[in-house]
Amino acid sequence: MTTKAVAMEEIERDNGSFDAAAFSRQALSSSHSLAAVFDHTLLKPQTTREQAIKLCEEAAEHRFACAMVNPAWVSTAHAVLAGSGVPIGTVLGFPLGASLSISKRKEAVELVKLGAHDLDMVLNIGMLKSGMNDRVQQDIRGVVEVAHEAGAIVKVILETCLLNIEEKLRASELAIAAGIDFLKTSTGFSTGGATPEDVAMLRGVAGSRCGVKASGGIRTLADAMAMLEAGANRIGASASVSILRELQQD
Repeated sequence: MTTKAVAMEEIERDNGSFDAAAFSRQALSSSHSLAAVFDHTLLKPQTTREQAIKLCEEAAEHRFACAMVNPAWVSTAHAVLAGSGVPIGTVLGFPLGASLSISKRKEAVELVKLGAHDLDMVLNIGMLKSGMNDRVQQDIRGVVEVAHEAGAIVKVILETCLLNIEEKLRASELAIAAGIDFLKTSTGFSTGGATPEDVAMLRGVAGSRCGVKASGGIRTLADAMAMLEAGANRIGASASVSILRELQQD
């Protein structure tokens, strides 16, 4: 066994276990179960109001975990999904993570007022790479405090394609210490998306302390299966409906 594998085993033992195999089997047991792990997502800058509404209608029809829209469409999503029981997700500090911490916090305040429940924020990558651990943690905690006070949740996007192994591990620990609800791999707008290897690494750090969301480039049922088997318990995708159809056809 490699030194890295031994280290990951120790991390998982310290942080409590998450049974990825059992979760994956349950999620893939029916289209309803699989839908419940998907953040149905449309974050392209050219997204129109009509497209955002359609996304929300699909989320309500299939009972996805949430409908993930850009901040400008949160109020529209709230109107469409009112009474459906499907939460609204949105992004902040997106896609670079380089906004001022006070800007992220104020954005969080306004987004929860508009009805957002899932806040996916981008970690300050430059500060992480500069070794400014306290600032990175404070940046995250500012959003977490606002969200949790309002009954919302926070997913921190690490943008794993831009980080080395040490940075991924350190970022994960800082985010968990700040109180986040999910570690998330990617924005989908950088040089790469989710990989099973990164998902497994994040789950190794998280254990059962928080969720792990795989996002970026997940377009097929095989992609989704690989992420679930690696330890994801939430998946962000714009291809959610077609992935469900693949499962139904099997």
